[in-house]
Amino acid sequence: MQNTVSSLIFRLRAFAKSFSSDKALKHSMMKLLSQIISYLFHPMLMASLGIFLIFNSGTHIAFIPIEAKRVIYLTVILNTAILPLSTLPLLYQFGLIKSFQMESARERTLPVLLTCFFYFVCYMLLKRIGVTGIIISFMLATIIAIAGAGIITRFWKISIHTIGIGGVTGAIMALTYRYGVDLNGMLFLLFLCSGLVASARLYLGAHSPAQVYAGFIWGFAIVFSSVLL
Repeated sequence: MQNTVSSLIFRLRAFAKSFSSDKALKHSMMKLLSQIISYLFHPMLMASLGIFLIFNSGTHIAFIPIEAKRVIYLTVILNTAILPLSTLPLLYQFGLIKSFQMESARERTLPVLLTCFFYFVCYMLLKRIGVTGIIISFMLATIIAIAGAGIITRFWKISIHTIGIGGVTGAIMALTYRYGVDLNGMLFLLFLCSGLVASARLYLGAHSPAQVYAGFIWGFAIVFSSVLL
């Protein structure tokens, strides 16, 4: 009888240990997946994604000469992704940020303002080479969204990730209303990606639900209204 009880206790302990190990493995996998999603939909990549989707929206913008598209892509990628990202090691070296994740709200203020500056440079360069219409409206709206985030983030850690994906979603939604094109498939994927990004930021503990939702609404509303009008 005693051997039976001991065997049962041993099996229960083994099961509990196995369950705990599986739970830890699942948590590690979910954390890794959330980090990958956060990197894939990094805010500094959203302007380039937005321009790509606008060029492939089926509107008259799709017929811009390929040479002009290359110049626009180069200008946008350089000023909204490469240059802002290149400042992060410098800010870290001078102790202005504690990590590249910039976990505190105040830690994000300077990087956000620098990003806003580079976006403004991009906007001015595009205007200088004669770019007008939707693309200029989109870039101007992103500047407003980022500038607003820079102010808000001094007091509250609004999600810049959801501002970015929300802005791209707002731009495509505005195109459907402005030109009457069917972009339902693209919108479905964008809303799906928005949900994944929001879930990833929440799982990583980077934001509260209110910060995630507020970021999406802010980005969506600013860009949607700018592109629509």
